[in-house]
Amino acid sequence: MAKKTRVTFAADICKGCALCVDACPKKIIRLAPETLNSKGYHPAEIIDQQACTACGFCFLMCPDVCITIEKEVN
Repeated sequence: MAKKTRVTFAADICKGCALCVDACPKKIIRLAPETLNSKGYHPAEIIDQQACTACGFCFLMCPDVCITIEKEVN
């Protein structure tokens, strides 16, 4: 049985620096092209939740601590 992973971004905190985009080895994070947050930035979003391995590189790179990684533990 595969482990379930969920990565979420606090869109209103994200300043769109794209450090998480560059850090993702799976290249499944992007800046949301159609969304602006309350500060006027394009926040980061995950485009393929199931491909995420919960490596944590995006979390470690985020200077604004707006990324949450939830991993199912068996």
